[in-house]
Amino acid sequence: MSRLPFYITTPIYYVNSVPHLGTAYTTLAADALARYRRMTGHDVFFLTGLDEHGQKVAQAAEENGMTPQEWCDSIAPRFTEAWEMLQITNDDFIRTTEERHKQGVQAFWTSLHDKGCLYKDSYEGWYCVPDETFYSEDQLEEGKCPGCGRDVEFIREENWFFKLSEFADRLLEHYEAHPAFVQPETRRNEVVSFVRGGLKDLSISRTTFEWGVPLPFDEGHVTYVWIDALLNYVTAAGYGADDPDLAARFERYWPAQVHFVGKDIIRFHCVIWPAMLMAAGIPLPETVFAHGFLLTKGEKMSKSKGNAQSPADLVERFGSDAYRYYFLRDVQFGADGSISMESMVQRYNGDLANDWGNLCSRLFNMAGKYFDGVVPASPATGPTEADETLLEIAAALPQRYEAAMTTFDYVGALEATWDLIKEANRYIENEAPWNLAKSEETLPRLEAVIYNALEAVRIAAVFCAPVMPSTSAEVWRRLGLEDIHTVEDIRSVTAWGGLAAGSHVMKGDPLFPRIYEEE
Repeated sequence: MSRLPFYITTPIYYVNSVPHLGTAYTTLAADALARYRRMTGHDVFFLTGLDEHGQKVAQAAEENGMTPQEWCDSIAPRFTEAWEMLQITNDDFIRTTEERHKQGVQAFWTSLHDKGCLYKDSYEGWYCVPDETFYSEDQLEEGKCPGCGRDVEFIREENWFFKLSEFADRLLEHYEAHPAFVQPETRRNEVVSFVRGGLKDLSISRTTFEWGVPLPFDEGHVTYVWIDALLNYVTAAGYGADDPDLAARFERYWPAQVHFVGKDIIRFHCVIWPAMLMAAGIPLPETVFAHGFLLTKGEKMSKSKGNAQSPADLVERFGSDAYRYYFLRDVQFGADGSISMESMVQRYNGDLANDWGNLCSRLFNMAGKYFDGVVPASPATGPTEADETLLEIAAALPQRYEAAMTTFDYVGALEATWDLIKEANRYIENEAPWNLAKSEETLPRLEAVIYNALEAVRIAAVFCAPVMPSTSAEVWRRLGLEDIHTVEDIRSVTAWGGLAAGSHVMKGDPLFPRIYEEE
């Protein structure tokens, strides 16, 4: 059976600095969904990358005594290293300085030029170099950039413009016909209100610097960096490529199922981007989901504010899986969320060390103590009330998890998984295997309890895998099972009774050693 394509993207990140917790947050969310969709049998294409053009990059390169390309080449490994550290499974990594991207961008603008969607005119207005964004007089806040609060400069130059104003009605019709296009609903309302307020034509070129993709029909003009960046979603998929394999990739994967973006760039992705695609006659992506900001002490985390932290510092302290778990469990995806070292330690000790890690350690030790590490036979007698409760929670988990992941509700997906983990802990406490082991008469019940608890752990590990891949793989390994990352049919794999009797269970070091305050 042919697998359904599933194309998911992050925004491409600007090479003005190294990855921080905010950029890692978006990428991590996309990775967890990509991993889960692979486990549901989809043919996933997961894209992330770097935005390497623009005035700010040219200035940073000059300040560091490099060419713009040298500067980009020095920063790019920091991102790929960070994604490797966080176990990100992207299928492609696009850099906007690559020839395949330039070729696609030029093919796109040639198409719009030929369709009469562009015109040349003069632009006057305010420009924020750090944000690479144009602002009108009334958008400024006390004369400064409303985004980063820095000084803006007045520019006057000849530009090419895209006739964005002509697409307002078509955009509103699309939002109405496809309510899932902009999510969550609060962002959809914001976008609809913005478009109803009227759209102005958009400058799509610059002439005051050279670091960008040249317009193929007008020498001296380079593509405005934000517009250049938006096109990565189609150029990476193969748009405008001469290579037949890349062209086939575009036919296979476009339109994308979901773009993950931060809420601060939603107008680019939900107004400008769909209008550009409409103009080119290219199908629109199914969903743009705009998540909220990570807040530290009430402030957005960003490089421009100087409060950005490195993922590497937290991974070194907590490990990659715990890092991944915290940011997807403690912050509701779509809303702003406050993060702190204190809450991370609490989540680590409570959910991971006490609930999940302790469950696995106790259970695997008991399997070793009572059955020499061999999985006992599944219960031959009818289930008790306690058994039925455990089985019912396990049986409901696949549907609950799928419903949550379909709406990008990582908190809900993990809560559903933790319901099974917590019930397995209660089950062991209430059934007290250490008492059952004292008598030959209760040996069959001991076998049933250990088997049921091991089966609950096996199933929980599957649903933990999109968020905590290393830990889940280790749990399965200790259960004597194959690599969890090969799962392509999550429903059949998580049907009760999948753990074969006779498999060998291995003990091991604690999965999440408890962290103490003095540390």
